Amino acid sequence: MDYSALQNGSDIRGVAIAVEGGKSVNLTEQACRDIGRGFALWLYRRYGRPCRVALGRDCRLSGEQLLHTLGQALAAEGMSVTDMGQATTPAMFMTTVTEGWKFDASVMATASHLPMERNGFKFFTAEGGLESSDVKEILALAASDAHTQLAPARTERGEFMDVYAAQLREKLVSWTGKEKPFAGLRIVVDAGNGMGGFYASEVLEPLGADTRGSRYLEPDGSFPNHIPNPEDQTAMESIREAVLQSGAAMGVIFDTDVDRAGAVLSDGTELNRNRIIAALAAILLSEHPGTTIVTDSITSTGLAAFIRRRGGVHRRFKRGYRNVINEGLRLNAQGQDCQMAMETSGHGALKENYFLDDGAYLMTRLLAELVKRGSLESLLTGLAEPVEAMEFRMNVSAPDFAAYGQQVLDELGEYAKTAPGWRPETENYEGVRVNVGSGWFLLRLSLHDPLLPLNIESDAARGVREIARELLPFLQRFEKLDSSALAKYAEAE
Repeated sequence: MDYSALQNGSDIRGVAIAVEGGKSVNLTEQACRDIGRGFALWLYRRYGRPCRVALGRDCRLSGEQLLHTLGQALAAEGMSVTDMGQATTPAMFMTTVTEGWKFDASVMATASHLPMERNGFKFFTAEGGLESSDVKEILALAASDAHTQLAPARTERGEFMDVYAAQLREKLVSWTGKEKPFAGLRIVVDAGNGMGGFYASEVLEPLGADTRGSRYLEPDGSFPNHIPNPEDQTAMESIREAVLQSGAAMGVIFDTDVDRAGAVLSDGTELNRNRIIAALAAILLSEHPGTTIVTDSITSTGLAAFIRRRGGVHRRFKRGYRNVINEGLRLNAQGQDCQMAMETSGHGALKENYFLDDGAYLMTRLLAELVKRGSLESLLTGLAEPVEAMEFRMNVSAPDFAAYGQQVLDELGEYAKTAPGWRPETENYEGVRVNVGSGWFLLRLSLHDPLLPLNIESDAARGVREIARELLPFLQRFEKLDSSALAKYAEAE
């Protein structure tokens, strides 16, 4: 078998349930059995001994059976398996570093915010999430007929979410100096029927919070209300509505497996994308003056200026949460203090928390600050917001889409050096980023799909359209790049 198509960066993703009009199932029970064997082989090669592995899953309808199959394969290869049942992705990492637990590795069955028919796996050791090269090796081992030759081990049931929730409660009590820091406060949570509902019942309420008005806290793998995704506008509107209707001091929204999060302030201001990075950066810069904040490539000019004015160093890096986190780790290893690495998607990792992208931890950080300050609005003081911002996702129809896309980028890079009024960004790590007039554009190659995403931002009304009009003639030279949506937008009045 060739399982390479199941790799999605540092994760495994596939179709687990057949739906009408959907793609064929490729994350089959056989695939999960082989992946379990492949992971056992990877662990045995790494540690040279039988290992203890914790398993967890989100509430997807396919999760229980697929994780059970993977666990059986691990045990058959000599790995002791503890199935923690429904859990969050950050909690599964914490099983590898928490005193009294310290599993050698863990696996989380999740496909994040993707539709209900999808599923996948994330792998952890105490060093953090596995890299894409590790996942490639696991899938190659899965496709082989190799075995560890170890005696079969046992599987058992376990529970870790109560331990993880207690860790968050202890942080809040410590940071605020109060046993009931949320007494008298209403805080609402929108879990989108994913795994974030525990945050209301197991973290906020025991510390005095009134969580009435919260939405969709019960796990439901069909996700009947909205996509659990802080980037999705429908999801953000849901938590915003909950805050305003209930008069809450703050609202919290999680993605399905709780490694990402967003928030809404009492006045309805949404904290996602650039704003949530700004809010957390303001907190960290007050505690660690001069620290570096790593972000992905599409963060705004206003955010860069905000970080500089607060005394920080902004490192705008590549898209992909592992890319951003690894850059933060690299800077620290070189002696340059970096306290946070965060994508606009809501993947945010702090140095103080193992550089783990943990949405619940980020919200815990913000809520502690809410208690201490009384409000969070001041965290955003000085953040210049763009007047307009849009993204266009242009399909590449060439068989070798990566090579064709790179050709477009290479030629655009040269063209940008002489185009009148264009000012190419001097420090850039992904695609081609160019300042034009009162705005900028970034054209880059998608990490996994045959696409060239184009982000345009402007500080002037109709500025995005003007930039689109300047860029369109160049892009229309490439027959296998579908720029029709950009053309339609640029030509509209």
